[in-house]
Amino acid sequence: MRIAIAADHGGLKAKNFLVAELRKLGHEVVDFGTHEESSCDYPDFGIPAAQSVAAGSAERGVLVCTNGIGMSMLANRIHGIRAALVYNERTAERTRQHHDSNVLCLGGGEFSEEELLRFTRIWLETEFEGGRHARRIGKFESLERSC
Repeated sequence: MRIAIAADHGGLKAKNFLVAELRKLGHEVVDFGTHEESSCDYPDFGIPAAQSVAAGSAERGVLVCTNGIGMSMLANRIHGIRAALVYNERTAERTRQHHDSNVLCLGGGEFSEEELLRFTRIWLETEFEGGRHARRIGKFESLERSC
């Protein structure tokens, strides 16, 4: 799977770990940065990564900041993105099953690297269930088109 990934300085260490692990798992990872520990603005990296998912150049995206909230708020402003902030295995699974999320947002300062990798693997491996969930997604996509 082709995965866009980005982080700010607060998520840099976690992002670098995830890039290496995802590549070991056979995924093609496009790293949008940051590549430095100095303070930076997460939109500068999160926007192009999320836009690549919205445009179809990447199948999924992973965005990491200190707590994941900023990246989540940012990504959900981009047309076609269904970003989800996850905080355990169940939320990682459910956001794929029920919401067909295409961008995963993670708090690099909130969890260990192993936990973040576990959340990411579950999210990548879980299929969308469709059915009643597709109907619900259609309703908020309709809202997105009307705004």
